[in-house]
Parts: sequence; C-alpha cells; structure tokens
Amino acid sequence: MIIESIKRLQYLCEEIPVLLSIIPEQDFSSKPAINKWSKKEILGHLIDSATNNHQRFIRAQFENVPSISYDQNHWNEFSHYNLIDSKQLIQFWEIYNRHLIEIAMRIPEYSLTRECVAGGEKHTIEWLFIDYVKHMEYHLKQIVSYK
Repeated sequence: MIIESIKRLQYLCEEIPVLLSIIPEQDFSSKPAINKWSKKEILGHLIDSATNNHQRFIRAQFENVPSISYDQNHWNEFSHYNLIDSKQLIQFWEIYNRHLIEIAMRIPEYSLTRECVAGGEKHTIEWLFIDYVKHMEYHLKQIVSYK
C-alpha cells in the first residue's frame, strides 16, 4: 500500500510545481478572508506537514512510540509564508517531498508497523505516510486542479 502512495507522491512532485508556478502572484498570496489561508499559505502548511511527518517517519523507526504533533496555525503564522517568494516555496515543497520519497522507499518493511503518536492517536509509519499523501492531495486540490 505504501508503494502506491510513493508513486502518487512522485507524480505530484512532477506535476504540481508547474501548475503552481503559473498561478499569478496576486492570486497565490490573496487571502479569501482574514482568518483563511491564501494558496501560498496552504502550500506552506504542506511544507510544515512535510517537516513534522519527516520526524515521524524517522523517529518512529528507532524511538519507542514518539509523540510528534504541532499547532498548524501557529506554524503557518510564524513561518510568514505569504511574504516568501513563491518560486522559493514551490521549489522547497518539491525538494522536501522528493527527499521524503527517498526516505519512504528505504524504510524496511518490518519498520512500517512501528508506531508514532500524531494528533493524540497512535498510527503506524505506513499509515502515516499514506495519510500524508492523502492530506497533501486534499490541500493541493484547494490550490490547483489536477488529475
């Protein structure tokens, strides 16, 4: 099951940067409401998700059920994504996810069942990776249309 998610993430890393790069800057950084994230901030949220899941994928392999959670709104606010160059954010999103692909491809099968607490619930590494890609697709569809 993780193999399909790895392939899906590889596809996203190929297709999404091109689609993001054609979004006009005004549209990319415009907030639909004061308490809503811009498309750029949604992408930033996905970078934050990559950062936190990176820790989960690694630490769960050698720590006994680590607990790794984060406050998504504060991470987004203090990362100031709307003020960062769009091209830089797009490249960082792509490179970070390509790195996570490399990590996921090398997780031994016996480690995929190791657990981590995320959001107050215990999950396996395999579940976390599959959910990571599903979560990403949900938010990417808020930014761009793709298949």
